[in-house]
Amino acid sequence: MAFPAKKLIDDPNNVATEFIDGLVETYPGLQYLDGFPQMKIVLRADVAYATYDKVAVISGGGSGHEPSHAGFVGEGMLTAAICGDVFASPPVDSILAGIRAVTGPMGCLLIVKNYTGDRLNFGLAAEQAKSEGYKVETVVVGDDCALPPPRGIAGRRGLAGTVLVHKVAGAAAAAGLSLADVAAEAKSASEKVGTMGVALTLCTLPGQVTSDRLGPTKMELGLGIHGEPGAAVVDLQPVDVVISHVLKEILSTETNYVPITRGGRVVLLVNGLGSTPLMELMIVAGKAVPKLQLEHGLAVDRVYTGSFMTSIDMTGFSISIMSADPPILQRLDAATKAPYWPVAVDGNRPPAKIPIPLPSSRLAKSDEPRSRPLQINEQGQILEAAIEAAANAILNLKDSLNEWDSKVGDGDCGSTMYRGAKAILEDIKTYPLNDAAETVSEIGSTIGRAMGGTSGIIYTIFFKAAYTQLKASPHSDVTSKQWAEALTASIAAVSKYGGASAGYRTLLDALIPASLVLQEKLDIGNDPSTAFVLSSEAALAGAESTKHMQAQAGRSTYVSAEILSSVPDPGAMAAASWYRAAALAVKEKKYKS
Repeated sequence: MAFPAKKLIDDPNNVATEFIDGLVETYPGLQYLDGFPQMKIVLRADVAYATYDKVAVISGGGSGHEPSHAGFVGEGMLTAAICGDVFASPPVDSILAGIRAVTGPMGCLLIVKNYTGDRLNFGLAAEQAKSEGYKVETVVVGDDCALPPPRGIAGRRGLAGTVLVHKVAGAAAAAGLSLADVAAEAKSASEKVGTMGVALTLCTLPGQVTSDRLGPTKMELGLGIHGEPGAAVVDLQPVDVVISHVLKEILSTETNYVPITRGGRVVLLVNGLGSTPLMELMIVAGKAVPKLQLEHGLAVDRVYTGSFMTSIDMTGFSISIMSADPPILQRLDAATKAPYWPVAVDGNRPPAKIPIPLPSSRLAKSDEPRSRPLQINEQGQILEAAIEAAANAILNLKDSLNEWDSKVGDGDCGSTMYRGAKAILEDIKTYPLNDAAETVSEIGSTIGRAMGGTSGIIYTIFFKAAYTQLKASPHSDVTSKQWAEALTASIAAVSKYGGASAGYRTLLDALIPASLVLQEKLDIGNDPSTAFVLSSEAALAGAESTKHMQAQAGRSTYVSAEILSSVPDPGAMAAASWYRAAALAVKEKKYKS
């Protein structure tokens, strides 16, 4: 059984007037004529017909296409928009009232989409206005490229390309041009633009049930903005294929709807039909630009992506292509206060991508390739032994870490740490071991590339913070005191960005006691390798003590105290294990030397 779609609508008969209420409350530069509900006219709040000294640009049509047309009222674009009921042309009296409200001695231009009701109603209003002494010109826009050349009087439908004509005409009027010149520019722009739409679903008229004509596996090419049938109903196709078809139809040399040839320049407008997410519209834009460049040999000077002329809640998009030249671009780039015209699009297009910047330290040392030295000094040998021992300790602890983590987390701590350790053992062949600071930085890079997960981020922060502290020294040899300071800096960075501190049941509960003991033993004159080993015992004790802590960070916060008391924190145990292994390796290396 079909039900009406869920909507934020109380009375389907009032949607147009309630839309205008919200619009003028949102944008103080807009107001409406006091003629609700029969007259639905949005106009610039700064324009009074008696004193307005520029050509007024007026457009409109049925509601349901928002933000068209009222959303494009503003200085530099439309002076007024005449709104009808949903998908219904506005009545003649409304159009005439709009003309009277904003038209001064310079006259007004009516921009009309090519639908029979719009042409007739705007046409009659124009004739009546002329009989009252107003200067009025009309430009009809028919930019539809989906259907073959018309044989009758209906002509091509007006679609989203009309918005580009609004912008050109509005900018020309704002520049002070005469009515004849504004109309000429608008007419020229309308003859240079072509549009084709693609619908995945049909629209839902307020208070009615959505048609299932397309079903779950079909799409419609060339569907009109009122849901009227298009050129063909076809099976769903990949977006890449659909875009190629749409561009081919718009730029067809057989219909010659858009008079442009290879080597020309164009403007691209990607328009959402109501329910298409911006992400998907950007995907369309990102694929359309290179196709225009490579398949059609056209330079793309401007790209406008968003919802400009919708069909209520239809899912789909339309593409408009306008032939571009410097005068057109000048009008499109001109300033406007219309609330729904996209900002930050004007100007020449820089390259879409630029090279990834390298760290300044790497640029400064570009003549020193970062690789394993041919001869490793004593400090480098000790550092290598410590790194290998620490990594191997993690490899051996993988299953235990996973088992602990399966009880208090998501069960992958061991696997995550294993990936990082394995990558370090592979990359150590290229580490600049004679330079301790740079080696620590490379460890951080290895972890950032290979480890993944929250642990990967935490350890990357840990080693990058240590590197920053170590590189402050101008010497490649690092003293035991500097190592201790680097450990303190790393702990501080992890605490700062991760939010944890002592007692939170994290790896810091192993590293903080280790750091305190290391500093203490060094301060009283202990041998550095002995101090390192003693601090590693503190790390192990700290990790074991996490059994008695209530988690305050990570997934363990959702685990009961009873379960937590049965296992230590896996992250703390991992940290204590590699720290302990590194300390014993340093002690052994020192003893042998």
